[in-house]
Amino acid sequence: MEKIAIFASGSGTNAQRIIEYFKGHSFISVDLILSNNPEAFVLTRTKSAGIPTVIFTRKEFYETEKVLTILKDRQITFIVLAGFLWLIPGYLLREYADRIVNIHPALLPGYGGKGMYGMRIHESVIHSGDKETGITIHMVNERYDEGQIIFQARCDVEANESPESLAQKVHALEYEHYPRIIESVLKKTRDH
Repeated sequence: MEKIAIFASGSGTNAQRIIEYFKGHSFISVDLILSNNPEAFVLTRTKSAGIPTVIFTRKEFYETEKVLTILKDRQITFIVLAGFLWLIPGYLLREYADRIVNIHPALLPGYGGKGMYGMRIHESVIHSGDKETGITIHMVNERYDEGQIIFQARCDVEANESPESLAQKVHALEYEHYPRIIESVLKKTRDH
């Protein structure tokens, strides 16, 4: 069984979609939600699904291996980032080499890097006059948004687009593709 831990910092719409997608799945389950934000709505969202949650501090994440111990205790095999904005520390990258994925609300390598998230990205895309944007699902490495690209999906940027309307289009792509791509990555690793 592949046991997923989802790291999230915000409202948790992608986390919820992933939980729903894998409910009753034959070989994949969402087993744990971790957050660096005790106020994150993701914690409320996932409580109703009965999935355990863990909150950790910056100090615990970067200066101890508390998070790794928790992941190992729960026999987590794969990590999904869903709106989690901290850089993943080396000890987790080593333990989960090629087993951590992230979704980014733009077509990387454009609009990536530290500080590029949420509305900032959509505002930048519109400001630059790009005719299309989309999502990128990628492996996680030691730098923001630079891991190997697994999948991209695109949508048009209309002439009168607002950051809010663009965000809705990008969210629709995230909900449609992220769970499915996670599943295909896990199927591939299972088949090898």
